[in-house]
Amino acid sequence: MIFGYARVSTDDQTLDSQIDALTAAGAERVFKEKKTGKNRQRPELESLLEQLRRDDVVIVTKYDRLARSLRDLMEIVEIIRERGAGFKSLGEDIDTTTPAGRLIFHVFGSIAEFERERIVERTLEGLAAARKRGRVGGRPTALTAEQRLEVRRMRDEDNRPVTEIARLFGVSRQTIMRA
Repeated sequence: MIFGYARVSTDDQTLDSQIDALTAAGAERVFKEKKTGKNRQRPELESLLEQLRRDDVVIVTKYDRLARSLRDLMEIVEIIRERGAGFKSLGEDIDTTTPAGRLIFHVFGSIAEFERERIVERTLEGLAAARKRGRVGGRPTALTAEQRLEVRRMRDEDNRPVTEIARLFGVSRQTIMRA
């Protein structure tokens, strides 16, 4: 069976042109959704994926109707593949039901994976460069070195309760305990 999936982001947009294109491409049933692509919780998409059987095909007018990012697209198409079904995108001429289409799709996936790895690499390089300049990432400490000394003195010499010290410094009990 050929399933179509049509999605727009807002209620005031229309699905008509997508439905027409999907029907013309042979979709026997079209799942229609009016939800943002950022939200992975899309009931119609979930229903479509649950109904997929071996040799079915999911067809969309453009891949961005199915997923907001290439990573998300790869994950959804993997679910489709695991169910023994194929995926077609009319706009990008992707068709995973053919060997050439699977090759193109895997090339896209490889490029996406390479880009993700490069982002991680650049992030780590940036953090290392910042450390060399004396900058440390993360959340700023809640207490200065002098305040930590005062916390210890108040607890050890004045025998004040941790809860009271925390209230005085405006921090949590855990912060006082770490100090």
